[in-house]
Amino acid sequence: MWARILDWFGFGAHGHTYGGHSHDHHGPHGHTHGVIDATIATTDRGIWAIKWSFVILAVSAALQVTVVAISGSVALLADTIHNIADATTAIPLWIAFAMARRKPTRTFTYGLGRVEDLAGIVIVLIILGSAIVAGNEAIDRLLNPQPVRFLGWLAAAGVIGFLGNETVAVFRIRVGRQINSAALVADGYHARTDGLTSLAVVVGAIGVWIGYPLADPIIGLIITVAIFGIVWQSARSVLTRMLDGVEPGLVDEIHHAAEHVVGIEKVVEAKARWLGHKLHVDVAIAVNDGLLLAAANNIAASLKAELFAHIPALDVATVRFAGPQAEGAHHHAPDPFLVSGKLASGLLEIVDTPQGERMRLRLSRHAEGLQAHVAIERPGGRVERLPLSPVGGDHHYLQSLVAPAEPHEFSARLQLAAGTNSENLLFAMMEPEGHHHAHAY
Repeated sequence: MWARILDWFGFGAHGHTYGGHSHDHHGPHGHTHGVIDATIATTDRGIWAIKWSFVILAVSAALQVTVVAISGSVALLADTIHNIADATTAIPLWIAFAMARRKPTRTFTYGLGRVEDLAGIVIVLIILGSAIVAGNEAIDRLLNPQPVRFLGWLAAAGVIGFLGNETVAVFRIRVGRQINSAALVADGYHARTDGLTSLAVVVGAIGVWIGYPLADPIIGLIITVAIFGIVWQSARSVLTRMLDGVEPGLVDEIHHAAEHVVGIEKVVEAKARWLGHKLHVDVAIAVNDGLLLAAANNIAASLKAELFAHIPALDVATVRFAGPQAEGAHHHAPDPFLVSGKLASGLLEIVDTPQGERMRLRLSRHAEGLQAHVAIERPGGRVERLPLSPVGGDHHYLQSLVAPAEPHEFSARLQLAAGTNSENLLFAMMEPEGHHHAHAY
């Protein structure tokens, strides 16, 4: 019995079937009265569900308005305002959605997606105004009691409000599960909770009936407090989006998507912002510096595909390659040498390590059993040889055991061998301007 009650309110097994990271996971999302969630707005069936929810709540509110007029109940007035606020949130957003579909111009290069944020502010102001009106009426009725009439109709109106919200709840939960939208399911449980405020009107009617006339305005004040709670929740959500805020779990979802892409060493930076109900993501990733351009572009394309698979509301994904990190960079390193041969491709450079300067070869492609040496030509015909060995057992990183001698201006050969095959790749390194060392040859 208790499990059924928890499930009815969304705390049971059915209320939590959309968490975790799976390949069909739709990312983090939430909903408030002031903002229709993006995962709903980008789904035709989700929009269809919101439209019919509006119709059901509007009909319920219209019936309640009639009873408010004849009964004089401020509790029912507050609940009616609550239901009207729920129903009318869709109207300004639909107008904003229509404007947001307009193509970008030279003035509005990103389009008019921000209009939806303005619509959210309008909704918050409407709900705030209605809460003030409901609260004022409830306080006035406490100070100046008036008889509440037609208690039977009043109770019936409270039941109608409950049934309207419960119908919307069942409808949204069912459609949300069909389209795998956690946001729409959560919205359904939200509507179910709203239905309890309508039942509070019935409690107020019973209180008046048994001889407690102040029960009606007291219930009206309780519902008004609930409406102010909606105002706070909606205002916080709308202002967060206007200030380019996103749900904290969204950044985690970006990192999770990157975990599915082979070749990404690290997500250096992940940014996201909403433009209306469409999401823009900007990701900077670190990859092997020795990768060829085609391989790096393939990694970027794979990451974009994963991002779109994980985040349905995503409209634009920008993937950048992070520049070399300051840590490990040589303070006066020559320009690296791009290796492109039959046996290997990659990048040869001088780097700073905890053990000092070293020659390092980062490989994007190499033959099986590759061996590498750097032969540096020094004055007087002397040759400085630096064998390159795998770093930590990783054959994509080959590094010398000692530092190359100063100065770091020289001609050299990268000697590669694999089995019976070998090749010599000639290169030269020059120190940057202002970093030359005085050495006697």
